[in-house]
Formats: sequence, structure tokens, C-alpha cells
Amino acid sequence: MGRRSERLSKQGMLASDLSGEGDVIQVVSRAFDVLRCFEGHEARLGNLEISNRCGLPRSTVSRLTHTLTRMGQLVYLPRDQKYRIGPSAVAMSTSMMKGLQLRNLIRLRLQDVAEHLPGTVGFVIPDRFHLVYLEYARAANALGLHESTGSRISMASTAAGSAYLAALDVEVGDALINEMERETPDAAKLARSRIEANRRHMREHGYVTAFGTWSPHINGCAVPLWSPQYQTFVVVTIGLLAAMYDEKRVHKEVAPRIIDLAAAVGALLEGDGDIFANRLERKPIAVPGHNNNKMMMTEEKNGVEAGARRPRAARSLRARDGRR
Repeated sequence: MGRRSERLSKQGMLASDLSGEGDVIQVVSRAFDVLRCFEGHEARLGNLEISNRCGLPRSTVSRLTHTLTRMGQLVYLPRDQKYRIGPSAVAMSTSMMKGLQLRNLIRLRLQDVAEHLPGTVGFVIPDRFHLVYLEYARAANALGLHESTGSRISMASTAAGSAYLAALDVEVGDALINEMERETPDAAKLARSRIEANRRHMREHGYVTAFGTWSPHINGCAVPLWSPQYQTFVVVTIGLLAAMYDEKRVHKEVAPRIIDLAAAVGALLEGDGDIFANRLERKPIAVPGHNNNKMMMTEEKNGVEAGARRPRAARSLRARDGRR
């Protein structure tokens, strides 16, 4: 495999992965689609509701829920004739969330920003065509902003999603939008209309904004961070009431704080900690600071493999291994 192909395979899911081609087994992909329908431990869904949510035939859903129940991933409730998340799924998620100390430190950094900006500050990770809040902090006067840990937000219409898409290598980002078009054509159309401007703004300023695309009342700002452990980007983001923070104010007052937040979270992730299980090695993506001259530092892939910890100044948002 050439360097270019190797590079592209690292960033998110390629089109062949998403469409079920290559080595992806459709039944496994569909089983996870079913589990994604349960957004909380208390969620109770029947086969018809699951079918409507994930767009699968009811007969297929019935077979999948039966199998997942036998595996302990789901529990069947005879009285309701519905399912809920089972003990095996809870145990799996719990084992993946061991890094509570690191997450608490991240939450403190988010709270530092939330105390100065009346919005919802989040640390999110990608999940197909959405992003999920892993941690968040909210100002006491953040009216109308209700995201919390585990909340899923659109990749196409939010600042966080725009930052994630803009950070991906061009081929990977375009392939993801193409796959998005099969399931959510309106979202794909919105993402495609903004992707080039977002990529350009990311290269020049190190952050991405979204004004009224997710909600006409909400403006957002976000910065992506590369995670070597998971070979994908995570994102720090904030949503604020548009009535309080218009476009000019977001660029002038909010963006510098989110860039600093990204640097602080990146510094936390540099240690021997995993977001989930205390093993994540982390180097922050290169982004300009307040004066557009201060650059965060990144690290060559071969330097990591050699055990070196020598940071270098990135030429741009794109590192040699294809990260943007």
C-alpha cells in the first residue's frame, strides 16, 4: 500500500467502509445502527420504532434485535413489547469510559470557558454522520442550549461537524459527504455547499464557524484535534445565542478562547491517557493563536514510532501523514 493510500485510510470512514463494500460486513454495520437508536439507558423501543429510526426493513430489525437480545446487548420487555439497552452493552460502555480523571480535567477546561462565555462548550467525537458529546460544560445563563453528555448533533449543520469535515483530507471528506447523501441528502447538500469555505478558513485561521445553520438562534465555533490512538479527529466546540453573539463577535471574542481551549485539551491528551481507557497518545493539530503567528506544535508520525517526543512547527494544518 502506498503512502497516499495508507494516509487516507487513517482518517475516518472511507466511502467503501460506509457503503458496506470491501471488508465491511453489512450485518455488523446494521447491528450497530440498531444499537445507535438507543440514545440512553432508559430508552425503550419496539421493532417498528427501530425500523423507522435506522431505515431498515422491520423483518431485518426483528432478526437483529433477537440476536442482540441473545447476546445481552438488548433486553426484551414483554409487557411493553419493546427493547432497551442490555447488561452487556452497559458493561462494554463502562469499560470504555475508565479514563474519568482525564475526562474530569477536560470538563474543567470546558467549564473555564463556559464561565466567560454564556454558551454550551463541548468535547465531541464523530459517529458516522453525527458527533456525540463526550463532555460538556454550560454557563448558568445559557438559555436554549440543552446538549449534554451523549447528545448527538448533526455533522452537516453544526460548527463541530463543519470543523471535523474541514479537517479531513479532501478525498476522505468528499467521500464522507457522498455517503451522507445516500441517507440524508439535505444534510449532504448543506455540507457540500460549505466545505470549501470551511477548509479555507481552517487553513487560514485554525477554526470553523457556523451561523444559524443548526438553529437560526444559535451560532457556533469549533476547533478539531487529531487523535493518533483512534486515527480520527475529535472537536472542541461552543454554541451561543445568536442574539448575544453575532458573527463579528464570534470571530473577535469567541474564536480566540476556543483556540486556547483546544491547546489546553491537547496538552491534557499528551499524557499517557486515553479518552476512554487511559492510553491515548495525543499531539494537537497545528492552529494559529490569537495573533495568527503563535502555532501549536505537532509531531511527525515516524517520530512517534521511534519514541521521539520532539515537537516541530507544522507548515500548515496539513501534516506530512495527511492530517489537516
